[in-house]
Amino acid sequence: MKKTVLLFFLVISNITFAQVSTVPTIPTASNEITIKFDATGTDLEGYTGDVYAHTGVITSNSTDNKDWKYVIAGWTENVSKAKLTRDNSNSNVYTLVISPNVTTFYGVPTNETITNLAFVFRSSDTNKQTIDLFVKLYEDGLNITFTEPSNGSAYNKNTSVNITAEASINADLELFVNGVSKKTTTNTKNISTSILLTSTGTYTIKAIATSVSETKETEISIYVKSPTQNQTMPTGVSNGFNNNGDGTATFVLLAPNKNDILIIGDFNNWTVNENYQLYKDGEYFWITLNNLDADTEYAYQYLIDYDIKVADPYSEKILDPWTDKYINDGNYPNLKEYPSNLTEGYVSTFKINEDAYNWEVTDFTRPNQDNLVIYELHVRDFTFSDSFNEVLTKLDYLEELGINAIELMPVNEFEGADSWGYNPALYFALDKAYGTKNAFKKLVDECHKRGIAVLSDVVFNHSYGQSPLVQMYWNSANNKPAADNPWYNTDHNFVANTDAHWGSDFNHESPYTVSFFNEVLEYWMTEYKIDGFRFDFTKGFSNTIHTSSDPWGGNYDAKRIEILKNYADVVWNHSPSNKPYVIFEHLSDNVEETELANYGIMLWGNMNHSYNENTMGYEDTNPSDGIKTDISWISYKNRGWNNPNLIGYMESHDEERLMYKNLQFGNSSDDYSVKNLTTALARQELAGMFLFTIPGPKMIWQFGELGYDISIDENGRVGRKPIKWEYKDNVNRNQIYTIWATMIAFKTKYPEVFNTSDFTLNVGGLTKSIVLKHSSFDVVIVGNFDVTSKSITTNFSKTGTWFEYFTGDENTVSNTTQSITLNPGEYKLYTSKKILDPRGGTALDDSDKDGVADSIDLCPNTPLGQSVNTTGCADFSIAANNFTIEAIGETCPDKNSGQISITAVEAYNYIVTIDGKKYNFSNNTPLLVTDLAPKTYNFCIEIIGETYKQCYAVTIKEGVIASGKTTLNSKAAAIQITKGTAPFQVFVNNKLVFDTYAPEFMVPIKNGDVVAVKTAVTCEGVYSKKINLLEEIIAYPNPTQGPFEITLPTTKKEVTIEIYNVQSQLISSKAYPVLYGKVQLNLENNPSGLYFAKVYLEDVKLLKIVKQ
Repeated sequence: MKKTVLLFFLVISNITFAQVSTVPTIPTASNEITIKFDATGTDLEGYTGDVYAHTGVITSNSTDNKDWKYVIAGWTENVSKAKLTRDNSNSNVYTLVISPNVTTFYGVPTNETITNLAFVFRSSDTNKQTIDLFVKLYEDGLNITFTEPSNGSAYNKNTSVNITAEASINADLELFVNGVSKKTTTNTKNISTSILLTSTGTYTIKAIATSVSETKETEISIYVKSPTQNQTMPTGVSNGFNNNGDGTATFVLLAPNKNDILIIGDFNNWTVNENYQLYKDGEYFWITLNNLDADTEYAYQYLIDYDIKVADPYSEKILDPWTDKYINDGNYPNLKEYPSNLTEGYVSTFKINEDAYNWEVTDFTRPNQDNLVIYELHVRDFTFSDSFNEVLTKLDYLEELGINAIELMPVNEFEGADSWGYNPALYFALDKAYGTKNAFKKLVDECHKRGIAVLSDVVFNHSYGQSPLVQMYWNSANNKPAADNPWYNTDHNFVANTDAHWGSDFNHESPYTVSFFNEVLEYWMTEYKIDGFRFDFTKGFSNTIHTSSDPWGGNYDAKRIEILKNYADVVWNHSPSNKPYVIFEHLSDNVEETELANYGIMLWGNMNHSYNENTMGYEDTNPSDGIKTDISWISYKNRGWNNPNLIGYMESHDEERLMYKNLQFGNSSDDYSVKNLTTALARQELAGMFLFTIPGPKMIWQFGELGYDISIDENGRVGRKPIKWEYKDNVNRNQIYTIWATMIAFKTKYPEVFNTSDFTLNVGGLTKSIVLKHSSFDVVIVGNFDVTSKSITTNFSKTGTWFEYFTGDENTVSNTTQSITLNPGEYKLYTSKKILDPRGGTALDDSDKDGVADSIDLCPNTPLGQSVNTTGCADFSIAANNFTIEAIGETCPDKNSGQISITAVEAYNYIVTIDGKKYNFSNNTPLLVTDLAPKTYNFCIEIIGETYKQCYAVTIKEGVIASGKTTLNSKAAAIQITKGTAPFQVFVNNKLVFDTYAPEFMVPIKNGDVVAVKTAVTCEGVYSKKINLLEEIIAYPNPTQGPFEITLPTTKKEVTIEIYNVQSQLISSKAYPVLYGKVQLNLENNPSGLYFAKVYLEDVKLLKIVKQ
């Protein structure tokens, strides 16, 4: 009998197969082997020409199954030794004889072990071919294997099953079933029998081969199904794991249309056992387990219909075989080991005597939502250790900033260990990458002790392939949720917009989905005392079809509104007298947002672009789509809403950082440049003045209060970003923190004023004003976002004495219409009564740390380092932006050629000590200090004849070596010079092509060219790049949880890509559209492991892809 290896592969939706069989069935390297190839279902089916084998071997020296050794001939060489013989009776069947043995045929040295034969069968012109095919080789001597049945197969009772085993040489053979001998043969290679499966449960089948000198055996098991018994569930149990309080545990799984479910795990050694089969109660399955050790943590899965194994969708903790090893040391001490070699995929865990957390705060009163100041935080990019425990150490910092809510990006279990979290896997499990359940509870508890609410970002629009809810009902033929999946739509409803297709789309019109997420919400509020939720992409919460006329679903959708209101009600009903918060990232047309806001729901208000136009100092004088600097849309009143339910923000996790664009693209006029770091930072103070003072809740993104200036696209949009806690030590960055903390304190200490409904905004152009009116006192804020001095006319609410908060100046207003001249970036805050520092305001406080108590400090918010008198005001005061300080780095490494430039506006004689040397300068004679080594310089500027001192810290950067980035397509290279001095000379193959001052430019190229860019400074060297188009074909992310993209240097509109698994089986072959130099692929519904992508361009490129 011949053993047949079936190699299945997927082509679109049609399953075909290539058959390779061998004679003998158990081939060894010392034998002659006949390879039989059936071309049916391959490219060679029906081919009438000669067929050749491109063939080699995999040996002990191979790195993987792509590392073929001793290949018979080159790809295009047709040698007789590798020519196949066509069968006379079936033209699609071929044979190839490996003779006299494998070692001699391939010329393999005797000190190498051959593990596999490797083949690609192809046409003589190489235009048609198979996938990579492999044949396993056995060691010489006695071997035995089962050819049927398959190990682990499940059968119905009273089925007759054939049992066949085959040995490599003649031997005495014996078959056993459940330890009872069923058949024996002598001096033969084959043994067969059949059995009738008359009882349910596990059958153990063993074959023993005995020769004169040795004995070999092999064992498999099969399972005979037991009919599922109907039995009513115990009262009071819920989905998932239930601790019954008596040492037993009950497990409940909702699984409509499923027939049989068993639980497997540590408690039964991961075996299929009819004693662990779940009862059925309607659409629910359940079982109670006894004889458990209450102090032991057990791992388990559900085996559904003897076909798929899944984690419990209600797991509070899972073990992940792929990513647990990447969890940072210390984040999850004593993590249970994954049960390797016993199962696969996510496994759930439970422990009856779970370590309890004793809450210190049990009656937290949530801040008024109208007055929320939310700090959006991503644990991974906020802490060096990626941990809840480290966030805990930063609460003093956040408390001093004055925020009253933290919004955490998703912390439920997501796929992988390094993510933004918008690829959810399980909804009840806390992601272990950040810490334990009790570590998270401690964080929430400590926040509550400080009056800080904790919100969680939740992703209910979609989930990915590791979700048990996806896996339980999956259409593998079409790679999407099955039609009977209770929780998911089979297809996305954003039919014209694939950018809105993330994972599998939840069906929020299904009662199963609604019930599931209602339980999720209730769980997090109960278990972790979460104070509310930010719902991601709520426009996806209905099944309304969105075509090209409404690609992002912004149009009014009554069904969606109904669904969203119901979720809000669930959250609010958890604590009606102390309502948790409901926030939607909706971003739809205003008519729908108005209805949701008027219902009490808070909505994200993205104002990133408008605020950034202001901080950069640009004003669109002839706008076609509204004035770009107009920030009035951050006002709920301007949107026509009844209540202040708009959460306005300048930055979020999903927007570019204001400071990055300030420094890259900022406007300038004469000596005033937004690209100057000190200037750019000062303008962030101004931006905060016009964020926190507009009534309604507000949000800031982490480190915005320190002027974080690294692009969102650094290391990829969702990739790790540098953590810059050292920013806090920079006096200019800390001044943003100080000003924002002050404005937040005004908002939270005087909510009746700063959340008044009686306010006026004049915020369209670069000069802006806000007027707030209340019986307590009135406020006028003015600011100049222009890059030149400007006068602004504003209307004070009343005549009389007004107090400018930052300078302590008293102003008599005799006419409510006032013209105020402001320097670029300058701001003022006037109040109708004297206000002390809102961060403290008592004799025990010194909020601006100038040595003068708040109760007598007439000039709060004095910049750190400035000399003050006994009233807390500067001994001698000049404008905050009097000095422009610029640090110029070394021209080249080790040259000590750095420079510090200081210019002043006011006409005084100044003195400064830099690096131990004193310098004098004036407004007419700017200071330039040269020949400085790269380091940080701390210095203080004084004014001769006055009591004044202002201190600064600037850094001279090390000299650079010319460097850059190159992005390729098949005809041109896009080059960005990231380090180096303009102008640049651009050479191709040593020939000057052009000169340019631009740091980004295109260069026509072809494969093999060498592009070189010389800078204006010889010692910076040359940036060069040898063009290898195939090197630019990369996959990202890799490893991947499923979705990934391949970057292609091609101008083609589509490209053919084949995906193979590690067994070289073709998984898919498809022509993919090339959009912006990339193609999008997805392995989310394929098992974890190694895959290969074969990309067909001018040459073929093979990429390894790791699916986690």
